Amino acid sequence: MAQLSDDCFAHGGKLMTTAEALALLEEKLQCITETETISVVETLSRVLAEDIISPCNVPPHDNSAVDGYAVYFDDLGTTSETILQISDRITAGSHVREKLRKGTAARIFTGAPMPFGADTVLMQEDCKLKGTDEVSIPVGIKSGSNRRFAGEDVEKGAVILHAGRTVRPQDMGLISAVGISTIKVRKPLRVAFFSTGDELRNPGTPLESGQVYDSNRYTINGLLNNLGCHVTDLGILPDTPDLIHKALERTIDQYDLVLTSGGVSVGEEDHVKQVVESLGSLHAWRLAIKPGRPIALGQIGSTAFVGLPGNPVAVIVTFSNFVRPLINLLSGAENTTPKTFPVVAAFSHKKKKDRKEWVRVHLKENLEGHWEAHKYPKEGAGILSSVCHSDGFAVLSEELLSIQPGDLISYLPFNEVAL
Repeated sequence: MAQLSDDCFAHGGKLMTTAEALALLEEKLQCITETETISVVETLSRVLAEDIISPCNVPPHDNSAVDGYAVYFDDLGTTSETILQISDRITAGSHVREKLRKGTAARIFTGAPMPFGADTVLMQEDCKLKGTDEVSIPVGIKSGSNRRFAGEDVEKGAVILHAGRTVRPQDMGLISAVGISTIKVRKPLRVAFFSTGDELRNPGTPLESGQVYDSNRYTINGLLNNLGCHVTDLGILPDTPDLIHKALERTIDQYDLVLTSGGVSVGEEDHVKQVVESLGSLHAWRLAIKPGRPIALGQIGSTAFVGLPGNPVAVIVTFSNFVRPLINLLSGAENTTPKTFPVVAAFSHKKKKDRKEWVRVHLKENLEGHWEAHKYPKEGAGILSSVCHSDGFAVLSEELLSIQPGDLISYLPFNEVAL
C-alpha cells in the first residue's frame, strides 16, 4: 500500500483559494488502495483498477433493429410497391446458415441476425401481408434502414471503460455485454469517523439541558457511503484528551482515513488538534470560502486525518468540495470536476471579494420557461434544513461582490458532489 508523505498537507501563508487547495491535493496525494478481482455483480460504486478491453464485437453480428422483413434493397421498386415472397423466418437466437434468395423477403424479429446478402429491414407496420407467403413493400425506404452492424456498439479490442472510473449500473451492463464476468477493482477506502463534544447525544436518547443531538456523524456516514467507502462509526467522543488519544491511537494503520467534525479549533475544549499533533502531524488549512473556512488535514502514522468544521452546513460544503476529491485521489478514482450550469438568479446577495461562496438554492421554472435559482431564506452554517429543502448550490466566484435578480450565475446540482 502506498504511504502518505509526512508533509503532504503542509501549507503556509494567507487564506487559500479553492483552486489552490484542490491543486495542492492533486500534487501531494496518490492512490493508496490495493486491488482485488471480483464478480461484475459486486462492482457497483467500486473503482476500476485497470482498463476494460472488449474481447468481442457488440453486437457480435449484423442484426435487425425492428420486427419486420429483411430484403435486398435493389429488389425494391422506386415508383410503386414491391411484392416479395416470404422465404425465411428468422428469430432472435437463430443461427443463419444460408444466403437469402434474391427476389424474396425474410420475416425477421428484433435482435435476430441478418440473413446473408440482405441489407435493409422494413418495419412490419409499414408492410402488408398478401395471403400467407407474400408481403407488399411500400416505396420510400432508405438502403440500410433498421440494420444494426456487428461492432456498432462496441468493437473488439476497444477500451470500453478506463481505470479510475467509479462503476455505475450502466457500466455493469456494458462490462457484461462484452462477456466479462470478473474485473480488477480497487479495494474500498477504509474510513473511520467520529464526533467530539460533551454536549452531543445520539438520536433516540433523552436530552438534558445544554445537550443537542449529533447530526454530523450521520451526514458524514451517508456521504462516505455514497463514495463507496468502507465506513466505521466510532461514535461520540467526549472532550477528554486521554479518551480522544486512545481512540485515535487505535486507528493507526487500521484505516486509510479518519474524519471528525469539530474539536480542531483553538478553544480550550478543542482537544483533537493537540492529540493529532502528539501522534503525528496536523496542518490547518484556512480556506477563502463560505461556509466552512477551517479544515484540518494531517496524518496519524500512515492514516490520513481530516478535521471538518462543526457547523452542519459547513461540514457538507467542505466535504463535498474538498474531502470528496481527497477520497477520490486516495481511492484511485477519477477526480472529475463537478459540472455547473448557468441559471438566472432570483435573489439578491452581497459577498466579500476573494472569497468563494456556496449559496443554498432551489430551481423554479419562470413564465418564460427559464430556470431560476431561489435562495433559501435562512443562510446560517448551522441551518441543516436549508440543504434538505434545496437542490443545489449557487457557486459565487471570488471575484463577485454582489448578485442581483436576473444575473446569470453558476448552479451546482447536489448530485454532482454525491449529495
